[in-house]
Amino acid sequence: MARSALLNVMVQAAFKAGKSLARDFGEVQNLQVSLKGPGDYVSQADRKAERIIREELLKARPTYGFLGEEGEEIKGTDGAHRWIVDPLDGTTNFLHGIPHFAVSIALERQGEIVGGVVFNPATDELYTAERGGGAFLNDRRLRVGARRALSDAVIATGTPHLGRGNHGKYLIELRHVMGETAGIRRFGAAALDLAYVAAGRFDGFWERDLSAWDIAAGILLIREAGGWVMDADGGSKPLEDGSVVCGNEYMAKALVEVIHRPVPAR
Repeated sequence: MARSALLNVMVQAAFKAGKSLARDFGEVQNLQVSLKGPGDYVSQADRKAERIIREELLKARPTYGFLGEEGEEIKGTDGAHRWIVDPLDGTTNFLHGIPHFAVSIALERQGEIVGGVVFNPATDELYTAERGGGAFLNDRRLRVGARRALSDAVIATGTPHLGRGNHGKYLIELRHVMGETAGIRRFGAAALDLAYVAAGRFDGFWERDLSAWDIAAGILLIREAGGWVMDADGGSKPLEDGSVVCGNEYMAKALVEVIHRPVPAR
């Protein structure tokens, strides 16, 4: 597959940060047995990965803005372009020695995501997309799953945890989706969940209370793989809304309908 110069910059930044995370991941696994635990070490690994990515991207395009999870937003002089970065998506997995985490980098141009990279250094899986150029896993072209019936579908989700999200609302949505599908999965890294939808591994995904860096790259991956992405209310602005529902067109629309189904009266 041919990549643009900008996408190559993004890929190299993801690889460099991923190499750093892979080294730190080995240390975190060792720290599991320590009394202090690996929490402080993980936060250092997270910040170090973001610093690597920021330096690589801004060296290539110094006038672009930068929005990352770990630092203050940098307003670029360019005005039209912004990098959106999660240096370590799946931090809790990383913390517990679970090899399911990713670097996520997106490029926004005048409010539209035009480039996306999601890289899992533990598996060497690189997901890339450019607007109008398709989505790829390493060098293999991606297409979303073709299933049209929720009863045949495996749906991924993100569950709200301690101190975050509306647990009651989520449990109602989960109850409805459980009753309509072949299975539900919760893997703990939204960027990879979206990449898996693009690859057809999951038939759909829904989650609320997300940040732009969690989903920006994944949204483009799905759209370039022929998929459909909405916010949880069926609108067209998941980045602004902080929620996402996706799959092929049939699956995404069916998921929105199911999660909004009224609770039966007792």
